Amino acid sequence: MNWLNYHHLLYFWTVAKEGSISRAAASLHLSQPTISGQLRQLEKSVGSKLYERHGRSLRLTEVGQVVFEYSDEIFSTGRELMERLRGTQQGGSQSFTVGIPDFLPKQVAFRLLEPVFRMPQKVSLVCHEGKLTDLLAELAMHRADLILSDSTVGSQVSVKAYNHALGESGVSWVASRELAEILRPGYPNSLKGQPLLLPTQNTVLRRSVEMWLERQDFDPNVSAEIEDSALLKLLAAEGLGVAPVASIVLRDLQERYGLHAIGALEGASMQFYAISVERRVTHPAVKAISEAARSQLFRI
Repeated sequence: MNWLNYHHLLYFWTVAKEGSISRAAASLHLSQPTISGQLRQLEKSVGSKLYERHGRSLRLTEVGQVVFEYSDEIFSTGRELMERLRGTQQGGSQSFTVGIPDFLPKQVAFRLLEPVFRMPQKVSLVCHEGKLTDLLAELAMHRADLILSDSTVGSQVSVKAYNHALGESGVSWVASRELAEILRPGYPNSLKGQPLLLPTQNTVLRRSVEMWLERQDFDPNVSAEIEDSALLKLLAAEGLGVAPVASIVLRDLQERYGLHAIGALEGASMQFYAISVERRVTHPAVKAISEAARSQLFRI
């Protein structure tokens, strides 16, 4: 293929998005024969069928699926470009919207977002907190530029997004100064019978902690399950129990909450990701976050 007609590609992409030639024709304000003719031209250019007819519906062939994935990225990038230019022209600053799942440790989110404030160009940061599924929907509709998460977007999620690894952290138990000083000498056996403050079952950290507890061969005394990571730390700071945290923010937690480390959970870890609709990171703010995370925060 020597040359790709992007008008043909746009018509093909619209048909795939709309689900039929008739709806694509209405969306593009073109006749159905025109759309059909353009699709045949594109198939001739790529040298393969892109659709197969099943009854009254069209289904993408294997080659058609590949073409759709690339065209989706092309036109999504085009929309991002126009939105970015529009934002820069209107206010002289670029808007950057980030989704933060409610289970993500806020100190980690803070450390990851810090580089945005040091960028040479002016960036207007907007943060939304919520359920990961809701934030992914916002990302799919281009209402968010990025999601920070400790889990990847799996294949079971219908949203087309890419996981960009930022780094990995160990996990440590923390408590108030008084409780930490008591429990530290006999760790990990000293945790037997102690009230544990754990994240809820739907979190990666909880699964990692439970695997560690199984290896210790003692029954945990779970006194509370808290979804909000900030509340979890406040309860621990008040001496109400022992909580697991990402080891990379231990210093921050000591300074801000008065929490002190008891010991590390050997073999337990947390991975952190930037989730975006970009296959290759091009957004300057996302680049700043990724580069700073790898070179400074996680040093991977």
